[in-house]
Amino acid sequence: MIIVQTAFALPRPFTREEARSIFESTAPTYRGVPGLFRKHYVLSQDGMTAGGIYLWNSREDAEAMYTKAWHSFVRDKYRTDPVVTYFESPVTVDNVAQRVLTG
Repeated sequence: MIIVQTAFALPRPFTREEARSIFESTAPTYRGVPGLFRKHYVLSQDGMTAGGIYLWNSREDAEAMYTKAWHSFVRDKYRTDPVVTYFESPVTVDNVAQRVLTG
């Protein structure tokens, strides 16, 4: 599994309600994306940084998302450039399923 963290500085602090409205408007874009298991939209406590935490099947699936077009979309939507960081996830604790997953 691959976990990707995206982050971008916002031009001004966003409230939780503002962020939620914007995030809801883009959420349908991520439905049905091949290899994407889950996306969490995130907003920093001070409202100055937003982004996402993504759980992917593979790095290749993730890289297919973060294209120049995706970077342009983020830049146009939020007026800032995103930072994309990839992480390997060799062990996951799933308390809902009561399992430890390795991969």
